[in-house]
Amino acid sequence: MIGSREKTDTAQSIRVEIYNQTYNIRSDGDNEYIIGLAEFVDGKMREISSGTLTVDSLKVAILAALHIADEYHQLKNRQEQTDAQLASRSAECTEMLDRVLKYKESAPQEVEREQ
Repeated sequence: MIGSREKTDTAQSIRVEIYNQTYNIRSDGDNEYIIGLAEFVDGKMREISSGTLTVDSLKVAILAALHIADEYHQLKNRQEQTDAQLASRSAECTEMLDRVLKYKESAPQEVEREQ
């Protein structure tokens, strides 16, 4: 995995190596982030190729993309479930707080009536 940089006017060209192929990527973003993404893709492709008999880099890239997409969708679904749980808990807390506030508003009046 290579990660070298060339400055241009607005973007930087970053040279990365993924699965023994060199790519020049122009980006305004964080160079270390781009290099990290390239390393992730390279690692995923190498993981896929070690578990299959294919040597065709296009097929390995497609299988790696499918695995990455699967991981993304699983994480997205988990995040949506977590968001739904948090929204539900938040609604429960809001209801409890409303009840406490209503009780506190009515409690002083009840104390006055008892005296």
